[in-house]
Amino acid sequence: MFSQNGKRIVLIFILMTAIIAYWYSANHKESNTTPYKTRKIEQGDIIQTISANGTLTPLILVNVGTQISGTVAKLYADYNDRVEIGQVLAELDPALLRAQLQQSKANLLNAQTALKIAENKLKRQRLLIEQAFISPEALEIVIREAEAARAQLAVSKAQVERDQTNLNYSVIRSPISGVVIARDVDIGQTVAANFQTPTLFKIAQDLRRMQINISVAEADIGLLHIGQSINFSVDAFQNRQFAGTVKQVRLNPTIQENVVTYNVVAIVDNEDEKLLPGMTANIHFVVAQKKDVLRVPNAALRFQPKDSQLSDSDKASPKSGSSKLYILKENKPLLVNIVTGISDGNYTEIISGEMNPGDPVIISESVDKKESESKFRLRFF
Repeated sequence: MFSQNGKRIVLIFILMTAIIAYWYSANHKESNTTPYKTRKIEQGDIIQTISANGTLTPLILVNVGTQISGTVAKLYADYNDRVEIGQVLAELDPALLRAQLQQSKANLLNAQTALKIAENKLKRQRLLIEQAFISPEALEIVIREAEAARAQLAVSKAQVERDQTNLNYSVIRSPISGVVIARDVDIGQTVAANFQTPTLFKIAQDLRRMQINISVAEADIGLLHIGQSINFSVDAFQNRQFAGTVKQVRLNPTIQENVVTYNVVAIVDNEDEKLLPGMTANIHFVVAQKKDVLRVPNAALRFQPKDSQLSDSDKASPKSGSSKLYILKENKPLLVNIVTGISDGNYTEIISGEMNPGDPVIISESVDKKESESKFRLRFF
């Protein structure tokens, strides 16, 4: 039988053999795996955009009001109704207006009668003065009476026209063809036009074309111009992209809490009328666009290997105006100096650099490599 010391020696030998076998197996496996995550350099399209938010509004929105005060007697239009120019939308109670018109017409008849009397009197007085039966002063008085009668007739005519116009104003008509998007009155409601015209309806001329009022940051406004393309989405249709074109870049700034923004107006087609007034649009301005260019993931431009993995030349800083990335060559990172172009946030254009489509560019260390380093430290601890 083995002694106690012999058993210990055998156990230690077995344990050491197992450790060596595990170490060899782990390192042999690691030597056959790539220590980095890579992506192949490819050719493709890049669209550089600027993000902003805006609000959809009709191209033309008319507030329909009333120029006279009164009580709403009838309504002929409601929300979402399509109306034509001149179509009756509502009527105010015309009773008082009709009474005023009748009174004005009666005053006009009185003025016409008074003028006839004054003119006849003037004719008689002129005959009398020719025969020297009256003095010139008496004739002058009659002439002035006739002139006053003519003036009163003109005033009466104006009053009739005014009251007729007010009666016409009691019928509210649509000034444009479009869609009623708001109705702010009900039957029986009194509207007062003493100080400002009250709004009864809001009518959008044509919702098949709309505009977006966009607030753009001061830092981005220099990249925008009239005719520029935009893409946008709305919360109601998150899986759909809409398109539009910049119509105006307005010069007047908006300053709020020392933050300067500018209003940009874009025109969008809305043939299916899915877009509605007031919707919030998440906009992307197309600033630059390149097709079929050499591109790399942005993660490749952020990757930086440890100094122990680099040669002295690779540790040097890139030249001014250039960037760098690392190609995987013979299982090691190889630094390549590059000149970059536009970026869409995911990919960046490569203008120049010693690389070709299909080359593996490093984007990060692999998970297996990090785990192996952790195990290596644990074994030697």
